[in-house]
Order: sequence, then C-alpha cells, then structure tokens
Amino acid sequence: MSELKVLNSGDKFAHTSVGKIIGFEGKQFVKDVVGATSCEISFGTLPTGVAVPFYHSHKENEENYIILSGAGRFQVGDEAFDIAEGSVVRVATNCDRNIKCTSPEPMTYICIQAKEDSLGNYTQSDAEITDHENKM
Repeated sequence: MSELKVLNSGDKFAHTSVGKIIGFEGKQFVKDVVGATSCEISFGTLPTGVAVPFYHSHKENEENYIILSGAGRFQVGDEAFDIAEGSVVRVATNCDRNIKCTSPEPMTYICIQAKEDSLGNYTQSDAEITDHENKM
C-alpha cells in the first residue's frame, strides 16, 4: 500500500487515489489527505477467513459499508448476516459491529463515516444548475 498524497487540488477540491481497487490491500483513510470536513472515507481489504480484529461502536457517527468485491459476514450487535459485492450496510451509532471475509478471494470495501442525523438537503434539493463553461 502506498502513501496517499494529493494529486491535484484547488480552492474548492482535492484529488487523491488509493490506486487500483483490484489488488488493494490493507486499510486506507482519506479524510486528512483530501481535507474532508463532513465525513471520513476509508478503503479496506480483508483476506479470506480474516475479520477486523475487534468489534467497535461509534458514539456520534454512523457508518455505511459498500462491498466492492468478495463476500463475507457482517455482524451488528447479536445479528450476523451474509454480505457480497454490491451490498450496502448502514450501521447506526451505539452498537457493536464487525466484518469478516468468507470468500475465496479477498473482500474489498469502502466505509463512509458521518455524523448520524446530520444529512439535510441532498441530491436535487441541495443542487443548483449553473451556467459554467465545459472544459472536458
């Protein structure tokens, strides 16, 4: 796993990369690198048969796990269930959680952590169509 660094940035954006998702190993947090102020995003990979080595709970932040590849089991409190590529799991505050890879190939996922109940307007209710020159 290489160290994250800003690839390019401006007053209103920062761009980094964790590299190719296929073959990604370990855990990488991106909040500090891009200067995010509303959430933490991390990429993680678990090898076959491996779980995160601890259960954990958050006091203020919910977590949203998006499974990019592989399959496994997810546990929230006393309830465990199967997950696989394409699964999205939201976990509320103040409850234990953990994730384990059960597929023959590693399981890669994204975890987005943000303050619970903080989402106000979003998508179209927060968007404004602007008149801007297209330079793509």
